[in-house]
Amino acid sequence: MKPTIAIGNEYIESWKKAGKKVVGTVCCHIPEELIHAAGMLPIRIRGTECTDDRDGETWMTGYTCGFCRACLQNLIDGKYNFLDGIIVSDGCMFIQRLYDNWAVIGNTECKLNINIPRNHDKLAVNYFKDELQIVKETMEKLSGNEITEEKLNASIDLYNQTRALIREMFTLTKGNEPKITGTETLQWTIRAMSMPKEIYNEELRAFIDEAKQREPITNYGARLMMIGSAVDDPEYVRIFEEHGGLIVTDYNCYGTRYLWSDVTRQEGESAIESIARSYLEKLTCPRMTDLHDEMYEDMLGLAREFDVDGIVYVRLKNCCLWGGESVFFYDKFEKEGIPVLTLEKEEITTNAGQVGVRAEAFVEMIEGN
Repeated sequence: MKPTIAIGNEYIESWKKAGKKVVGTVCCHIPEELIHAAGMLPIRIRGTECTDDRDGETWMTGYTCGFCRACLQNLIDGKYNFLDGIIVSDGCMFIQRLYDNWAVIGNTECKLNINIPRNHDKLAVNYFKDELQIVKETMEKLSGNEITEEKLNASIDLYNQTRALIREMFTLTKGNEPKITGTETLQWTIRAMSMPKEIYNEELRAFIDEAKQREPITNYGARLMMIGSAVDDPEYVRIFEEHGGLIVTDYNCYGTRYLWSDVTRQEGESAIESIARSYLEKLTCPRMTDLHDEMYEDMLGLAREFDVDGIVYVRLKNCCLWGGESVFFYDKFEKEGIPVLTLEKEEITTNAGQVGVRAEAFVEMIEGN
């Protein structure tokens, strides 16, 4: 089964034809459950389908993040005209700039910018709960539907089913007989961001059952982990897998950091409190302050769990969050005996040949050792 991951796809078209609304998000720290519980479809904003961001560069200079420029270009090109709402967070200065421009030139009915704390202590959870209350009230107004405790708990349960299936899918890259590729896992996590979870869960279950019956993948030279931020293009991953690597896990916000850990419930918590706490406790990213050691332990835990031979660190050019992280973690992984390849990536991939050469050399180095 080849997943359809286009920004505008048949599922969104059917949803809109039924008279229902769609809301876009830009960060995996924005809880989609609050959108789903209001009877609307949450989707993730992506830059993948942009091939030329010259108009976006008019609004955001070439010194800003290419991912944000590509997303803005997609807006200018009308690829997000189906959106009824957009929720943006203060993830970084460039995402904030994207929102500022979207607010001016976008025809989206509802535009909401929220603050997400940069740690996960009790004070942060309480603050985030208040921010999510604003999201809840805004989604109720946009949809015309009340978000009851029962509805929100049902959405949590549905999304936890999705999370369990995604984790199960990733088990098929483990061991000496992997059944699926990193290109496929990224396709399926992106697909989760682009369609109703009720349908997605059924289709992912069918894919997992089919993949379990496959012959093992044997034509690879190294098991690799890809670390980065906005790696939202499966074709970029495919380059590595065409040059001897198999991406068996990742630490990307379009991969494992999207839906990996469940929303858990603690005694006495409301549904919105459980969401606030769980989302702040999930696999973290550089936007979180003073949690670099925790983030490294998350990365190292995944690397060990999936028995990786090497790490590919993909640094999005001009990214103000991930720009220096490879320097921070490089020595740590080297001390663990895990080689690291650091690459700089533009959102629009124009150097596939060069990336392929670097990937092949990295795999050959690992095999030689």
